[in-house]
Amino acid sequence: MNQISHGGDQGTEDQLIQPTPREDVPWTSVQQMFQQIWGYEHFRPPQGEIIHSILSQKDTLIVMPTGGGKSICFQLPALLHHGLTLVVSPLVALMENQVQELRQQRLPVATLHSQLTSGDRQRVIADLDNHRLRLLYLSPETLLTPSVWDRICRADLHMNGIILDEAHCLTQWGDTFRPAYRRLGAVRPQLLATKPKGYRIPIAAFTATADPITQQTITSVLQLDEPQQFLLNPYRDNLHLAVQIVWSRQDRRRQLIRFIQQQQGSPGLVYVRTRRDSELITQLLVRTGFTTIAYHAGLSAATRRFVEGQWLSGKVPFVICTSAFGMGINKPDSRWVIHFQAPAMLSEYVQEVGRAGRDGKAAYALTLVSEPTGWLDGEDQQRWRFFEQHSQQQWLKARQLVKELPQRGDVESVNRQYPEGAIALSLLHAMGHLEWRTPFEYQINSARAITDFPFISSLKPMIQYLTTNQCRWQYLLNAFGFNDDARYLRCGHCDNCRQRKDKH
Repeated sequence: MNQISHGGDQGTEDQLIQPTPREDVPWTSVQQMFQQIWGYEHFRPPQGEIIHSILSQKDTLIVMPTGGGKSICFQLPALLHHGLTLVVSPLVALMENQVQELRQQRLPVATLHSQLTSGDRQRVIADLDNHRLRLLYLSPETLLTPSVWDRICRADLHMNGIILDEAHCLTQWGDTFRPAYRRLGAVRPQLLATKPKGYRIPIAAFTATADPITQQTITSVLQLDEPQQFLLNPYRDNLHLAVQIVWSRQDRRRQLIRFIQQQQGSPGLVYVRTRRDSELITQLLVRTGFTTIAYHAGLSAATRRFVEGQWLSGKVPFVICTSAFGMGINKPDSRWVIHFQAPAMLSEYVQEVGRAGRDGKAAYALTLVSEPTGWLDGEDQQRWRFFEQHSQQQWLKARQLVKELPQRGDVESVNRQYPEGAIALSLLHAMGHLEWRTPFEYQINSARAITDFPFISSLKPMIQYLTTNQCRWQYLLNAFGFNDDARYLRCGHCDNCRQRKDKH
């Protein structure tokens, strides 16, 4: 097992790329293609080791901070091989950005998702049917659509491997929970059933944030076979973290405006939690005299691409965005991130602040949070309570539904009969009471009663981070299981470390 605990993406036509069969890929070919496509002379550790593991057809688990260059680690092996590599990814924006970047170099990649036009979808399906793709990006829900699944299962389709990007989605519960993720462990066995004996389909799971429990869940659900592990802590010595208490909604807006003014036009991002806030805060700042624009998942693909282009080119210095922005977008000189409201999950926070300072120069991340009592400004407390209540209500409905489910069946039939059926099946799977015989058929193995809410609150670590007096980076490293690295770390540049310096 490889464990690395030091801390973006570096920034076809078959006649352009001549893939080499998997059993004979000299390292010189790997380096040549790396230089040809991405223009770099050397890999950033541990990119080379990860690529070697994937080329060697080993299952691999990678925890790599945002901006660490993870996409190269699976794109390069896929382009070196004959056949198809599936990339399962949760966000349309993330898929589109990575595909667009590669297609600009006329590489054989595509994406399938619900927002494609009918014509674009037909072209991708035709490329898939005619073996013209090396990389196909799709969500777990799209992968498990019967029309797509039937094509992926064709016996004549040469399958190189499966990449699960943002693999921590396997463990999320509540508003962001995606039941289809719990079915992904049955994908490889079903695909292998269509292939000759001895055929191998390695799986590589990538995430920027996964504590030891999350790593164990990913390994278990995906049925990884003695995976090589590359675990990098998220510490960035150039990224200065701070939390600022606000005492009213008006004060929150004043602090936002003051912070942006202090950045003197340098590029950055303002993160909000809802589409509505993205629009409202944009209107406020435009009226104040700033040049900015809103970004959220409710915008059309063309509008999202326009906004991204405006920010990347510097025509718009900052964007008011939800968590959908930044995934797969590489702007090394982004100097700051401000959270107008804190995210509910620590993993989301680490990914979002990691969008700043990818060039290694000093960058700043500020989070605005309601005063602790909630009496003067209860906005954050109200939002957190809603999140918790919604998660528990969702779980309670699923727990009640479990009693009505047939012991064996298929997910489509359950979904037609019960609106919360997929979540109930996922709950049973998460608790070890159910196995997926195929990606579509289940077997309940235990009738034991489900009593207590089984998921530790994801809010608690985030709230503790916002209120801690210790070095913020030390807290984050401990939270994600890098206890040895955290033991003697005092970053010296977060707000808590600076405050201690001032006192002495």
